[in-house]
Amino acid sequence: MKTNLLSSKSVKQIEIIKVKESNSFPYTDDISVEEPLEIRVSYSAEGKKESKNISVTMRTPGNDAELAAGFLFTEGIISNREQIKEIYSPQEECSRNSENIVIVELTEGIVPKLMKADRNFYTTSSCGVCGKGSIESIRTVSTFHNHTKENTEVSLETLYRLSEKLQSFQNNFSATGGIHASGIFDLVEGNLLALREDVGRHNALDKLIGHALSAGMLPLHDTILVLSGRASFELIQKAAMAGISIVAAIGAPSSLAIDLAKEFDITLLGFLRDNRFNIYHSGSHFKIENLL
Repeated sequence: MKTNLLSSKSVKQIEIIKVKESNSFPYTDDISVEEPLEIRVSYSAEGKKESKNISVTMRTPGNDAELAAGFLFTEGIISNREQIKEIYSPQEECSRNSENIVIVELTEGIVPKLMKADRNFYTTSSCGVCGKGSIESIRTVSTFHNHTKENTEVSLETLYRLSEKLQSFQNNFSATGGIHASGIFDLVEGNLLALREDVGRHNALDKLIGHALSAGMLPLHDTILVLSGRASFELIQKAAMAGISIVAAIGAPSSLAIDLAKEFDITLLGFLRDNRFNIYHSGSHFKIENLL
């Protein structure tokens, strides 16, 4: 999968007035950038070149190729990395606009599953995909989620270290305090395998899964996904698509996230911080060592 994208900064500095107690003073602050990204798919159908706008999402610039690939994969529009020939920015647009458009060109003979995209994919940094009619209309069945390892054991010590490890690798969060992260860690030592940040939690996970897709890492059976915020239905759906069987959120899960975790037998942990967490669903494959 070849990429050729224009670059854009994910953090910028602005001048603000900082107030502390009764004092105020000028201050140069680091701010997370939020800009729209339009994702287009280019492919050949019946000998004719076709192009379709798939999504407009509000995201933090950076890793846009991974975001596009991860989005198409987790929404079931493509099924593997071999279906992507190239990801690039258009040359005919004005320079600034080109930074906010990615074209995913599919391999010759591959026609995307565009019925998955019949709903209008307008996404924001907070809500994910909006305007979905029902759970049934957005649930995408993963080819990986039924192939989890049996009797997976994770130590309490490994779990307790994950939230601190995630934050220690969040470079943009350290600078701005205003960005989400998704990270995958190995089950045994809890070592970080990959991490992506974005102003939108769903974008951060799409970037992470897009990276795993392009690197040939899927399915992510032997990993723990750690989310910097809450766990929504959509994040659990994306985790299932990638074959992730353990999801740990720093925040709370939603009711639909719990329902979907149970349906896909994904272990779901919430409020993972300060040597504590809640178990909302313990998958049949999962065991915590030394837990009373």
